[in-house]
Amino acid sequence: MMKTDLLIVNGPNLNMLGTREPGIYGADTLEDIEAACRQLCEQMGLTMRWFQSNIEGEMVTAIQESAFETSPHPARGLIINGAAYTHTSIALYDAVQLFQGPSIEIHLSNTHAREAFRKQSFMSLVCDGIIQGFGRDSYLLAIRGISGKLAAQG
Repeated sequence: MMKTDLLIVNGPNLNMLGTREPGIYGADTLEDIEAACRQLCEQMGLTMRWFQSNIEGEMVTAIQESAFETSPHPARGLIINGAAYTHTSIALYDAVQLFQGPSIEIHLSNTHAREAFRKQSFMSLVCDGIIQGFGRDSYLLAIRGISGKLAAQG
């Protein structure tokens, strides 16, 4: 069974990037961000699995399917942009907690500079790190961060 280095999970409404509130989220589409992530992973010698859903349960399943050595699609590291579910989903919290490798929560915008309800993150309670506020670069910084953690594990 081939083990992927990174699972990158994207939550609701991220499929609307480039159209939805470009003043907050930027002009990049999710496809633009995926292409940049794939390019960086290739340069770094990493493999990645990209996943996006507007449905909470599908996100949970994607993480569960990569959480363990014996999972159908095992991954060594997890990067998650839970989007709105970051602030509401105990189910995603539980799934991320199950994941056996390092994990990083990311956001395109700085959630602490926005509405009060966006300041709470269930993901941050179980992730190894948080990167936010750098637009597309939040993803690229997370890839570099996870790569370092994976290298340290050997």
